[in-house]
Amino acid sequence: MLIVIVVVFGGMMWWQSKKAKQEKQDFRRNLQPGTEVITIGQVIGKVVEVDEQYEEIVIDSEGSKLRFGFNAIAREYTRPAYVSDDEVDENGNPLPDEDTEAPANDEAGQVPIEASVVSEEDTADETGDDNETKTK
Repeated sequence: MLIVIVVVFGGMMWWQSKKAKQEKQDFRRNLQPGTEVITIGQVIGKVVEVDEQYEEIVIDSEGSKLRFGFNAIAREYTRPAYVSDDEVDENGNPLPDEDTEAPANDEAGQVPIEASVVSEEDTADETGDDNETKTK
């Protein structure tokens, strides 16, 4: 039983690696000038020229043209989203835009809890009942 599990697991790993390799080859073969890529050495640039005969690619990285082999291209590059610390609160929630009108002040209608709790003495004074026992 253990041998069957190992063989199935090994087959799944082989199939996944073959599939990933094929996808990467297809991506590299379909590269067009203007595509932004990142190399395995973390060089980021735009594709300028693709030479399929020699499997080479030329990228422009901030004015420097570099020639790489197809295998050096890791993936298409997409710039990650960046949010400044000035744009979020301490919990990471976005702050409201300054351009938009601020919602009504919720704190105006709020009363401190001490003031909102009515004590028994206050209620007795209002009703005229002094909580005293009346004797007959």
